[in-house]
Amino acid sequence: MEFIDFDDINFGDKEEIQVEEIKEIKEAKKIDKRSGCYKRKTNSIYRRAFGETQLLDLVKEFKKDYQYNFITAGDVDFLSYLKLILRHQNLEYCLLSTWCMALEDVYQIEDFLIQGKIKKIDFYLGDIFLSSRKREYSKLKEISKKYKCKIVIFKNHSKVFAGYGDKFHFGIQSSANINTNPRTENCCITIDKGLFDFYFEYYDNIKSFI
Repeated sequence: MEFIDFDDINFGDKEEIQVEEIKEIKEAKKIDKRSGCYKRKTNSIYRRAFGETQLLDLVKEFKKDYQYNFITAGDVDFLSYLKLILRHQNLEYCLLSTWCMALEDVYQIEDFLIQGKIKKIDFYLGDIFLSSRKREYSKLKEISKKYKCKIVIFKNHSKVFAGYGDKFHFGIQSSANINTNPRTENCCITIDKGLFDFYFEYYDNIKSFI
């Protein structure tokens, strides 16, 4: 794909340029700046799991600057990886980005908050919540009010956890949403503060639809 810098283009006489064309150019530049990349060198570990119970037993400890790569099948969804992190530390903060989420998983997250396993969590959700995830969205608003969580609705299809506790910072990327399904999914957990900062800065600046 070829990227064009609009500042380097000579558009001719200003009178010939339509106002709408100028607006489109400005909007295109804004969208391009919302993309980002974080580069790092790391040690890699590879694991396979065919169920959540097996997944939770795969990692005995998380090491700084290590990346843990998973390929899974069976009853493993994105929330399973947060459970894996919580086996090793409670969290001061976590951000959650998902396109969709099942109601039972919303209740599971509420349990984590009630138990003190997570002190604060912010939700970044797909616009599907406004049409076909109304029960889940209603429950999330209730949780948000009680625990002072942020809820952001936007055109989102990313699956990310990022957070920290007293032992380490982390970032998690996955193909899976937070809803149990029998499909093969991939996931990567990286123990690195820089990756947490990268995701936090991006999501924290997103403007919600509502």
